[in-house]
Parts: sequence; structure tokens; C-alpha cells
Amino acid sequence: MYTQIEIVTHFDGKLKIAYLNQPETMNALNKPALGDLKDFIAECSEDETVRCVAISGRGRAFCSGQNLDDAFVQGTDHHEHRIVERIVLDYYNPLVTEITHCKKPVIALVNGPAAGAGAMLALICDFVLASEKAFFAQAFVNIGLIPDTGGTYYLPKLLGRQLANYLAFTGKKLTAEEAKSYGLVAEVFTEAEFEAKSLEILEKMSNLPTAAIKLTKKAFAHSYDNTLKEQLELEGDLQQQAAHTEDFYEGVAAFLEKRKPNYKGK
Repeated sequence: MYTQIEIVTHFDGKLKIAYLNQPETMNALNKPALGDLKDFIAECSEDETVRCVAISGRGRAFCSGQNLDDAFVQGTDHHEHRIVERIVLDYYNPLVTEITHCKKPVIALVNGPAAGAGAMLALICDFVLASEKAFFAQAFVNIGLIPDTGGTYYLPKLLGRQLANYLAFTGKKLTAEEAKSYGLVAEVFTEAEFEAKSLEILEKMSNLPTAAIKLTKKAFAHSYDNTLKEQLELEGDLQQQAAHTEDFYEGVAAFLEKRKPNYKGK
């Protein structure tokens, strides 16, 4: 049972949204919350009913980053016990891995401020939908840390070296519109429209051919490391896998019959 997140289900179970539910701390991340999110993503990945997954926050913030009170105890020798390393390796890295390899699309619904690990929690998702009230800050530098939660891997790839360095070194806050202009956010909506517009997109995602999306995610992930030759070979293999899905046959049949396809995500 989850204690730090609230799960809301839509569209006959096709969509599940996990809301970080600690508004008094602006949804700061602690070990139980990180564990809950990891388990939630893993469960949705294997649940054939679920076609789309989203993460958002209750209250005025998406996520303010790591809860420092949870991580550090006064008087503890953090260097000797390697506390920070253990939190990263045991809690953050497994969550990053689950989101990256989830068989369903994982969408961030950023309703407000997203800072430090909270910003990266959003940016490691497959794409971000943001309220105009949102901002994104690589705030790690403000307490003498480096970007984690996949930050050192994804930021240079999303932004290029110059901008990644600038944002990581300075901790500069980006408005939602600035983040969109940098390619970090897919869509920005007014505060009044945010929930309804986001649900419109998520409903569409929940009715798409999920197996093809899973294979697309896999192909994109390999593109970071593959040569062109390797990537083209992978495309051939994954395209053949896609062509064996029920959704492919349904898509072709719907096209030939001039009707709307009824995808099952299989």
C-alpha cells in the first residue's frame, strides 16, 4: 500500500496518475516516496490494463526535490557512512531505471515548481506537460551537489553542453515557457486549463498502440550509444516486432476499412 502517493485512475483503468501527496513540504522526496514511485511504475509496467502512466503533485508544487530532513541527521558523519551515495544508488537510480524502461509511456504533469531532483523527476519522463505556474531549477548546486536522478546523463543530451553547464552551474530557474523553448517541455497550458488539457492528451495516449510506443522508447534509448549502422539494424528488428502485434493488424485493417482503429495495447 502506498503511503506517500495518491493514485487516481481514469478511462476504465487505462490511465493511472500518481500524485506526490506531501503538499506541506512541496512534495519533497523522501525514501518512502521514492520507493512508492518505483513500485508504482513497476506495477503499471506489467499491468496489461494500464496503457499510460503519469506523475504529478498535490498542492501548489510538483516536487521541491530531496527532503533534506529525511536524508541527513544532525551530528552524523555523512562522509564516513556514504549516506548520500547510498540514497542515490538505492533509491534514485532504481526509480530512474523503472521510468526509463517502463513498458508504458510515462508523462510528467508539472503543476508547479520542480526543483533539483524534482526537476529531473519530470525530465526523465517520456515528455512533460506543464502549467504556466511551473518552473524548473537545477538547484543541486545551491547546496553544493551535482545533478543526480539522471541529470548528468540526460541534461547534456536534452540541452547540449553549453546550456546543460549553464543551468547546472548556476541553478537558474526556467519558467515553463523558457523550458519549452529549450525543448524540455512538450506543452504549456494556463493554470485554468492545465488539468483538462492534460487529460485530453493522456486520454489519447491511453488509446494508442502501446506496444509500438514501448518499442519506440527502446529504440530511442539505444540511439544514445549506437552507431548509425547499429541503430538501423535495431530499427529493422524492432519494426518486425511491431509488425507482429495485434495493434499493427488492427491499424492496417482500420486504414483499409476507412474507420477509426480500436487499439488494445497488445
